[in-house]
Amino acid sequence: MAKGGKEQLRQAVDALVRGELVALPTETVYGLGADAANPDAVAKIFAAKGRPADHPLIVHIAKHADLDQWTVDIPPATRKLTEAFWPGPLTLILKKSSKVPAAVTGGQATVGIRCPAHPMAQKLLQEFAKAGSGIIAAPSANKFGHVSPTTAQHVRDEFGEGLLVLDGGACEVGIESTILDLSRMKTLKRPVVLRPGAITPEMIRDVLGEMPLQPDDVPATRTSAAKQPRVSGSLAAHYAPMTPLKLVDVVALQKEMDARLAEGHRVAVLAFSTKAKVKPSPVGVGVRNARRLVWISADADAAGYAQSLYANLRTLDAAQTQIILVEAPPGLPEWAAVNDRLGRAAVGSGAREGTAPSA
Repeated sequence: MAKGGKEQLRQAVDALVRGELVALPTETVYGLGADAANPDAVAKIFAAKGRPADHPLIVHIAKHADLDQWTVDIPPATRKLTEAFWPGPLTLILKKSSKVPAAVTGGQATVGIRCPAHPMAQKLLQEFAKAGSGIIAAPSANKFGHVSPTTAQHVRDEFGEGLLVLDGGACEVGIESTILDLSRMKTLKRPVVLRPGAITPEMIRDVLGEMPLQPDDVPATRTSAAKQPRVSGSLAAHYAPMTPLKLVDVVALQKEMDARLAEGHRVAVLAFSTKAKVKPSPVGVGVRNARRLVWISADADAAGYAQSLYANLRTLDAAQTQIILVEAPPGLPEWAAVNDRLGRAAVGSGAREGTAPSA
């Protein structure tokens, strides 16, 4: 479906009101959306993605929406964070109100809420508020565990042409939102970062006056473990290509690439270098021409790397090589979200028939 347009937006609102699914752009990734207040509609998300029923969804709300409708016991830090980062790539875990169906939260007493910054998502939410509940449950618009989509075509590649897709262009951020748990503020006194993203702990510190906790900072007691909310993207294997993916440093990259090419393997590479000892094939033609090496040069800036990460992984996966070698990014704080996604991608990769996950 072509980009934008009032008619396309009207069709999307009508579909949500009828309890159908709509793919929508956000600044992070494309979401597979349904009316979050309609359990039957929410069930269609889980069925389409093949997602476990106890894996909670994130609820998207419009700018200036009444947070008190959907959450209770809102801590004071919430207002400071929403004023600083909404609309934007920050999901807040709060105690849910009775209006949020258990189907959305995986049966938990908490819900993930965020206000997306993409103008098309905002317009959809605003128009849906006039015709329906105004809240949209929307995990990433891909099969469960696969590489997240950052363009409308990525969504069509996953679900075909039958799904209504609002085309908002390429996502600006490119990786999923930061998830910050505020539901345990009374006991922990500080929020907990449950998933890294573009909103960093340092940015949160600048708003709240102290650093948020990391999961490892929370005392590992049976009680604390039971109370930690389950959230999207927290599984060890996630965001994964079908081709085995291996993270290596720059020295190991050259050695392993040379060894595999010598064995007659075809290799795909995502690396900071723009040169390889073996002439690489142009991006996207590896399968057609059976080239031995498909090479993408990665952005040296963390934000730029993140924005193109999933598109790059999808391109390399489509080349159907024996392995994808990724030069490990720096272990610096600004690379935390990228390293999180790559680590999970490596663990979950290798589902294509005839391959096995990489070590």
